[in-house]
Amino acid sequence: MPYTEVPGAQVPIRMWTDPATVEDGAMQQLRNVATLPWIKGLAVMPDVHYGKGATVGSVIAMHGAVCPAAVGVDIGCGMSAVKTSLTANDLPGDLSRLRSKIEQAIPVGRGMHDHAVDPRRMHGFATAGWDDFWARFDGVAEAVKFRQERATKQMGSLGAGNHFWELCLDADDAVWIMLHSGSRNIGKELAEYHMGVAQKLPQNQGLVDRDLAVFIADTPQMAAYRNDLFWAQEYAKHNRDIMMALSQDVVRREFKKAKVTFGDVISCHHNYVAEERYDGMDLLVTRKGAIRAGSGEYGIIPGSMGTGSYIVKGLGNAASFHSASHGAGRRMSRNAAKKRFSTRDLEEQTRGVECRKDSGVVDEIPGAYKPIEQVIDQQRDLVEVVAKLKQVVCVKG
Repeated sequence: MPYTEVPGAQVPIRMWTDPATVEDGAMQQLRNVATLPWIKGLAVMPDVHYGKGATVGSVIAMHGAVCPAAVGVDIGCGMSAVKTSLTANDLPGDLSRLRSKIEQAIPVGRGMHDHAVDPRRMHGFATAGWDDFWARFDGVAEAVKFRQERATKQMGSLGAGNHFWELCLDADDAVWIMLHSGSRNIGKELAEYHMGVAQKLPQNQGLVDRDLAVFIADTPQMAAYRNDLFWAQEYAKHNRDIMMALSQDVVRREFKKAKVTFGDVISCHHNYVAEERYDGMDLLVTRKGAIRAGSGEYGIIPGSMGTGSYIVKGLGNAASFHSASHGAGRRMSRNAAKKRFSTRDLEEQTRGVECRKDSGVVDEIPGAYKPIEQVIDQQRDLVEVVAKLKQVVCVKG
């Protein structure tokens, strides 16, 4: 669908969804963002919903400034997926053993590895720059340095909430591995630390929403934030890469006779900042709940734990700052989902998927999310569909 423009204070709000369907709280957040004096553009994806500070599903382009809340607390959160040589015929009737093996290899929830994972011992993992990456931890905010041991042990772990690991089938019955995670607790602590710093700066006094506090270019505070931000984004990418390598090791062992091979891994952030140029101007583009969808760039748009997901290719639509949605998007809060749905509802809505079906994941029930097919249809001018995947195994934290 073509986007709809809604008037904003500094810039129009371009929306790839019907503005009337957007919850009042999220709409007010978008209007608040549009008042920032540094903003040069605001694009809203079809999975838009209310978020902490800034709206989930928003793409905010600013000149000479960046808003930490517009990135989200899970810096670098994103997706990875890979097609395998396996087909549906290679899978056993009972997939519970495979799910158990994945849960043993990859810590979930608040879990972490007993010892830091050594990527040098992992099949096919590119270790170039690994030592330099960890050496740069010495340069991050002093307030979080005591978390280094935890950060090293959480590298290669899934987390909780909407993070997941899945085994999926495409329309040709090819088997895919897909996972969703970010920078774990270290990214969250860095984000919250810098949000606190930003809120105390002079330029942020009198904003319509204190959560929209920004850092200004060429200041010590901006330099410190950029350093920690880009380090955390790199941590998130490494985290997914290690989980993907661990996953492939499990699949190789479980399907030894099939001599499994893997294609190129598709990976994309959906909570991050990028330096990009539009209309001759250098901008800092924050995507919170949105992926980059430049022309020909592959991306991943997941649905919920019982519906399915899409592998897409970007169309390079400059009106959206070369962006697309990051998923289906919630249509109700976690608390509302827990009140409305039962474990019986969860069992029904995840029928045919080997996954948790207990009260601990009722807030992730498919009914709490927008229909993924509708979300995809609303952004046909942003991406083209390469493959539709349906999960057969889903690991949740």
